[in-house]
This record gives sequence, structure tokens and C-alpha cells, in this order.
Amino acid sequence: MKPALRRWDLRRWPRLQRGVSVAGLVLVALLHTGCAVSPDGAREVRTESDQTSAERHARVRLELATAYFERGQATTALDEVKLALAAKPDLAEAFNLRGLIYASMGETALAEQSFQRALQLAPRDGSALHNHGWFLCQQRLFDEAQRRFDAALAAPAYADSARTLMARGVCQARAGRWAEAEADLSRAFELDPASPAVAFAFAEILYQRGEYERARFYVRRINSQPAQSNAQTLWLAARIERRLGDMGGVEALGRQLRERFPDAPETARLQRAQFDD
Repeated sequence: MKPALRRWDLRRWPRLQRGVSVAGLVLVALLHTGCAVSPDGAREVRTESDQTSAERHARVRLELATAYFERGQATTALDEVKLALAAKPDLAEAFNLRGLIYASMGETALAEQSFQRALQLAPRDGSALHNHGWFLCQQRLFDEAQRRFDAALAAPAYADSARTLMARGVCQARAGRWAEAEADLSRAFELDPASPAVAFAFAEILYQRGEYERARFYVRRINSQPAQSNAQTLWLAARIERRLGDMGGVEALGRQLRERFPDAPETARLQRAQFDD
């Protein structure tokens, strides 16, 4: 039986895309805030002159809410979302963001209500479909999550396919569907080979599948750029090198961990030689 996929905290990476959320912060490359959509799901191109005063006020509040959420200030972000909805009660993106905020606060029922409302207002909004899919995955509702991810990928003018394929791949791995997970991550990497989030997720899944040489290739892409590497990427690389029998590589990576991230949980596991936990 394959081991359960480990969770990672992409919040530690300084250069990840903005507007993502997971366990408190804007879900890291796995989730993102919404964009304006028209009734058929295509992106709207609107100028300020097209907006009413209430709309402008709502969007300013929504921008503030997103900024607060990205800084981990969920309560303040929620207050700003409430003000946005007071100005424009049918603003789908506000409900989408509210779902992320409630999910980060552990308020699963309120998060579900928010995502459902966002999708009632904009049924083919790829952002809301993606975020609801990840939320369902977190609840281990894997089949429902799959349907949401599939719908996001099919949404008109949806521009974040790589991110959704990554999220779907991680979710497939959590469900134990390893071949499907690898296929999704491989496709995500093809679409966005520069993304450290995709490369790390792919390397992690390949490691769990025992494909250590391939996992080494992807994690090395990240660790070759110090601005993108972190304790998690170095620790994964060290575990891969150990599996491949390169103890010199393990020592070199361990030295980087101790020097750059002395207080990280991964460094503590290294010190205790807990490579297989």
C-alpha cells in the first residue's frame, strides 16, 4: 500500500503566486481568489465608468480583503468582505473569497455555504469551481472534488489550468489514485515548468511512488535557485538522496538545512534521523 501523501506548507516560499489559500493563508498555488466573470463564465472586460458607485466601493473592499487574507489576517479580511457584500450583495467573487476565509478558520459549514452561493451567482467561474474543489478535497470528498476540478478546467476562458491540474493531482494522491495524480502533475508541469509549487508537488508524488531518480530531477530544479528553495524542498531532496544511497548528498543538504533553517521542523527531523516519518 502506498503511504499517505505528506502535506507541505507552501507559505514558506517567498515567490509563489498571490491569491492562494490553505489553512489560514491564501491557499498557496493550490487555491486562488476569483476574477470578474460574465454570466456565461467568460472574463469580463469592464472599465471604471461601467461601474456604479456601489460596485466601485465593493471592489475596493474586496481588494482590501484579499490583501489582508494574503497576510494571514483572516478576521480583518472577513470584515472587509462583509462590507463589500453590503455594497453589492450579488458579488460572486466576494462569496468565493469568503469561502476561503471561513475554510481557513475551520468554519466548514459557512465555507460550504459561501462557495455554493458564489457558484449560484457565477456557475462557470473557474476560480470558484477550483476553490470549492480544493475545499471538498480537504474534507476528503474526493469524487465531488474531482467534479469541481473538471468543471473548472472546462470553464470558458479559464486561464489557471496548471494550478487546477496541480490541485487535482494532489487530491488524487490523497485519495490513493497515484497514476492519476502523476498524470495530472506531469501535465501541470508541462503547462508551467517554472512553477516551484508544481515541481515540488510532482517531486513529492514521485517520491511516494518510489521513483526517486525522477523525483530528484524536479526537486533539484527548485533547490538550484536559493530564492525558491526552503526547508521543505531541501528536506525532500535529502530524503531522496538517502533512498538513492548518496550519503554525501544527504550530508550536503543537511548542512544547508542546519545553516539556513536551524529552527525548521525539517531540520529537527534531520537531527533525529527521522527520514521515513
